Amino acid sequence: MVFSSIEFLLFFLPFFFILYGVTPKRCKNITLLAGSLVFYTLGEARYLPLLLASVVVNYFVGRFLGAGVNYKNKRSAELRYREANRREWRKAVLFFALAGNLGTLLLFKTSGEILPLGLSFYTFQIMSYLIDVCRGEAPAERSFVRFAVYITMFPKLVSGPIVSYGEVSEALENRHLSWRNVQHGLKLFTLGLAAKVLLADRIGLLWNDVQVRGFESISTPLAWLGAFAYSMKIYFDFSGYSLMAMGLGGMMGFSLPDNFRTPYMARSVRDFYRRWHITLGRWFCEYVYIPLGGNRRGELCTVRNLLIVWALTGLWHGGKGNFLLWGILLWALIVMERQVQTFLERHPVGGESIWKQLTVFPHLYLWAVIPVTWMCFAITDVRELAVYLGRMFGAAPRYMVFQNDWGRALHTYGGLFVLCILACTPVIRRLYRRFRDSMVANVALAALFWFCVWRIMVEGNNPFLYSNF
Repeated sequence: MVFSSIEFLLFFLPFFFILYGVTPKRCKNITLLAGSLVFYTLGEARYLPLLLASVVVNYFVGRFLGAGVNYKNKRSAELRYREANRREWRKAVLFFALAGNLGTLLLFKTSGEILPLGLSFYTFQIMSYLIDVCRGEAPAERSFVRFAVYITMFPKLVSGPIVSYGEVSEALENRHLSWRNVQHGLKLFTLGLAAKVLLADRIGLLWNDVQVRGFESISTPLAWLGAFAYSMKIYFDFSGYSLMAMGLGGMMGFSLPDNFRTPYMARSVRDFYRRWHITLGRWFCEYVYIPLGGNRRGELCTVRNLLIVWALTGLWHGGKGNFLLWGILLWALIVMERQVQTFLERHPVGGESIWKQLTVFPHLYLWAVIPVTWMCFAITDVRELAVYLGRMFGAAPRYMVFQNDWGRALHTYGGLFVLCILACTPVIRRLYRRFRDSMVANVALAALFWFCVWRIMVEGNNPFLYSNF
């Protein structure tokens, strides 16, 4: 089940929130846990035992890792030895727990089968929890129900965001359900639903047309339009889901982190991925990049650490070669940007860095390279990818190209492209923040919600791109 489906919008969601609303405060976690398990079962019942096994095993691992040493006299050599011995045991248990979780993830990633719903996301959440507990940065959750809710909470279960335990620990124990939170959450949910249904699904039709036509039979301009269409599709699909997740969490009293901050307004690929899928980037930074040394050991080590992070990021998305190529390409672009930016900052003109004086060019550069990188992500067959990139740069032979194919596509989707570009800017977010409590905004958002429902009823729903990563 996906958020942008009639089953969820008109049946599951109203029924769940009615039940959740009448549930006594001390039992709301039980209701949320039951609703989340039902949600997952309706989406992919055969992998429910895997999810439950992950929750049960990692709950007890966390309890072991969080068990403190309560000795009155820590000065004696014997007690210090026992404490050091226990720390070694904790490290060993953490290692095997992380290996087990990662091994399960890699097994499915490399099997060629469709992944269990949300496996990548809840696995990374579990790993962050275990590491934080072992480090002493978070207490081990003693309540099994609260821990299970943290892992399985349906707003973020399928496609994130990846939430650390510390971000929701207080709300898991004590949260307030208010009409204002419900209103605000519904508004965010509606904006995310519109991004998914009215933008991502619609502009994605052009990418579907390009795939059906065949990469050998498209012109170079149409190849670029197809790449732009996919770029907009994946952005509004994933950012729309994240907004819906934030809205649903807010309705229940949880403050889930923002996962996107207008990435297409960035000035570089590095800046783009600081704004895109923020919680995944934060995870790799905190648990991989910084432990490797970050940028503290010289430029060569920094480049090496970035390579490891981006190679792992590519493999996190899938076990096929195109995902690794995508990660390596992003690494190369980021390393190049670092060198160019350093050179420009060291050679100022007029007393000011050339990098700071550049205005439009960095944005044009970003909008040119990001669609190319997305093709390495979207096309899983490396040979087909080579054909498509060849068409984008006019280096591949053409077979029966329809005359003016790009003109017809632009005529059909041109207005939608303009709307997508506008939605990539901060304009809509600023308007929402300014007028979200006005009556006009309430009426407009209510109409927008039901218009989306009507579109889904007419055209059906499309699954989220990230639901199987």
